[in-house]
Amino acid sequence: MVPAVPADDTRRIALVDLLDRLLGGGVVITGGITLSLADVDMVRISLRTLIASVSALEPAPDPPDTPDD
Repeated sequence: MVPAVPADDTRRIALVDLLDRLLGGGVVITGGITLSLADVDMVRISLRTLIASVSALEPAPDPPDTPDD
């Protein structure tokens, strides 16, 4: 787990580092769209997406079998 950075810290974080942190753990983005006509909801769409690196989502491979000596 990445330690929290205090709000008053003026340290700059590169965009690449930020993306690496986000993709390493994964990010869920949610949103919603409502289309209405005369204040009557006609269509409601809920959106959810998961953004993560493949290595974060893929289980670790099994170790290779070693022959018994």
